Amino acid sequence: MELGKVKHEYGSGPAEIPHAPADHEVLHSMRKKLGIRSPLKSDADLVALVEERLPVAAISALMDHGILEKEIYSVIVPRRTLQHRRTRKEALSREESDRAVRVARLAALTEKIFGDPKEGMLWLRSPKKRFHGRTPVDMMVTETGSRLVEEALYQIDEGMAA
Repeated sequence: MELGKVKHEYGSGPAEIPHAPADHEVLHSMRKKLGIRSPLKSDADLVALVEERLPVAAISALMDHGILEKEIYSVIVPRRTLQHRRTRKEALSREESDRAVRVARLAALTEKIFGDPKEGMLWLRSPKKRFHGRTPVDMMVTETGSRLVEEALYQIDEGMAA
């Protein structure tokens, strides 16, 4: 499937997804964190990646870029499931691919905002009052929690207290 196109659920051919403006710096960082070779130009490319299902190697790439095993297992895919996927040489499911993209996006955004990967990961792993003592990584388990983390990051970037 060509990047930027997804199949219509009810139609016969691929439908063009509008190429929403995306932060190219964040997309480039996500590409590296996921170990993706093809360029990412928009969120539509991310949709295509998730639809096509990421290879299990994306998990190793995330770990190479500072995501801990325990974070992989709690947010993206359970340990046993990952072992089975590796043994059977299966790709991640769409849901697991979506969660991997979510983690890569927030890690890349945090790195951009803090200007340093270590500082960014420290922020992601530190409990926050606004999350009732939970860490941003804990919040990433759900899409809604991830949106709250993203909102906090944008507030930090804009100089608001987060």
